[in-house]
Amino acid sequence: MIAVVAALAVLAPTMVSAKQYVVGDGKGWTKDFDYTTWTAGKQFFVGDSLVFNYAQGSHNVFKVNGTDFLQCSKPLVGAPLTTGSDEIPLKTTGRKWYICGVSGHCASGQKLVITVSDGSAAPAPTPVSPSTGAASGSIINAGAAAVMVVVGVLGMFMF
Repeated sequence: MIAVVAALAVLAPTMVSAKQYVVGDGKGWTKDFDYTTWTAGKQFFVGDSLVFNYAQGSHNVFKVNGTDFLQCSKPLVGAPLTTGSDEIPLKTTGRKWYICGVSGHCASGQKLVITVSDGSAAPAPTPVSPSTGAASGSIINAGAAAVMVVVGVLGMFMF
């Protein structure tokens, strides 16, 4: 039992649940929208997914390479996604490029580029110095306290 608690204490901080990103949030997949600003501050990981919401028949989604992205060119092979609610699972790391293939839409900003990480190398926690105050380490301290409570409760039942 203690081994299970110890394993959870080690693994819990590194476990990340998959996220579903609605591209453009409430605006959805549309022209004349700044998707570069939309991606700012977001981290995409393998296992996450993108959802492109738009009025069916008005737009589409092509996955393209970097050159086609820059030139707003539809790929020579492959069909567009056209359901109006297209979900794309992020299965591999690297850069991913998407455009709308409707004439003029990509040139009007309807294109998205993201970088997908594997998520296995979580960043090292920032050390907490006494001068930074208690609030900066509160999440880590709360997690450690929760583990200690679980270990204490289990210890009461074992002895």
